[in-house]
Amino acid sequence: MTGRVRGSGRGKTTRLLLARPDFRRLLLTRLASQFGDGVFQAALAGTVLFNPQRAADPVDVAAGFAVLLLPYSLIGPFAGVWLDRWSRRQVLVVANCVRAVLVVGVAALTWSGVSGPLFYLAGLAVFSVNRFVLSALSAGLPHTCERPQLVPANALTTTAGAVSGVLGGGVAIAVQSLLGGSDGGYALLALCSAPPYLVGAAVVAGFARPYLGPDHSSRTATVSARDVLHGMLAGARHVLASPAATRVLAVMAVHRVCFGLLTLLTLLLYRNSLVPTGWFPVGLPGLAQVLAAGAVGTLLAAVTTPPAVARWGKGRWTTGVLLLGAVGQLGLGLPFTPPTIVAAGFVLGFVSQAVKICVDSTLQEVVHDDFRGRVFSVYDTLFNVTFVVAVVTAALVLPASGTSVPALVVVAVLYLATAVANGLVGTRGRGAAVPLSPGSATS
Repeated sequence: MTGRVRGSGRGKTTRLLLARPDFRRLLLTRLASQFGDGVFQAALAGTVLFNPQRAADPVDVAAGFAVLLLPYSLIGPFAGVWLDRWSRRQVLVVANCVRAVLVVGVAALTWSGVSGPLFYLAGLAVFSVNRFVLSALSAGLPHTCERPQLVPANALTTTAGAVSGVLGGGVAIAVQSLLGGSDGGYALLALCSAPPYLVGAAVVAGFARPYLGPDHSSRTATVSARDVLHGMLAGARHVLASPAATRVLAVMAVHRVCFGLLTLLTLLLYRNSLVPTGWFPVGLPGLAQVLAAGAVGTLLAAVTTPPAVARWGKGRWTTGVLLLGAVGQLGLGLPFTPPTIVAAGFVLGFVSQAVKICVDSTLQEVVHDDFRGRVFSVYDTLFNVTFVVAVVTAALVLPASGTSVPALVVVAVLYLATAVANGLVGTRGRGAAVPLSPGSATS
């Protein structure tokens, strides 16, 4: 779509996407999988072991996020190489089935009251398999829609998946209130995540084996550490051959640094500093309000980004959104009051989703299918690692109160500098979304 896009055009695009059986099938796979993720994560949060919000100080909070995100992110490079060698349909079938089996193990450990390294290992195993699922869903999406539809397709699928995860967590919390806080109750809750995973596997099994790619895979499925290294170097060269891909990954990295800093700052504010104001509580209820506001911002970004991109292009829209992040986080954050922090959460949710839609779409456009699995796995790992690095760094410099003007200034400067750099690239005509051929970067 080009030129002015009206509401009817947006609705038509969505109807065209949903009219495709292959798109609906992949979307249902995502919804079922991420609903299960929401249930499982709520079960783990209920056991406290994976809940950084109950840590005593900023360093403990950062350690909680590191335990949650870093270990399973290390699977990303292996997942990427395999996703460019194996049928992605098979990956989604097997990975969902494996997760269903693994959560049974986690439930058994919870029921038995086991804690410590063994419990962490079991929980992290589930999250590790999740790398394959999310990366395969993104790498396979271009096979279920036309290239001009990638932006609305990403807006629809990623937002619907996020909403499904929130619903899964909400259902789990409701069930948990009925079961109580015993080990048996949490174990049963963990088991409840297995059926959605199995549903996701059953839905995606309806695809023909090669349908989701990779398109040209004649390589052996046996992968050594050397294969992974060579594969990731080839994927990196493939990305570096495209200024557009390199630019959007840099934009996402900076955004995740800002997101990590703001996450820790908000947690500390609601635990230690903020005072209730009218309808705006503090503590966990207040954090829930921030998350809800962020979810509303995410939904609004999903609605507005496709027509905005069609009108102004991904580069200009991303630049505008980054500027909004700079102004919004500084202006709304500085009062350090619950109402303004909730508003800042709304802006952050909007910025996060708008940037992600543009980044995902650009990578799907410019990365050749033979490299797409590796690139999206590295992207996913970068997504988590930059967040954790930001949280750990913030834990060392933020006061326990979370009230830090310099931190908000740093966030605003980072967003502003990234917006300017991204805008200059677009103005000079660099980074156009030109598809790469396999030969443009080889191993």
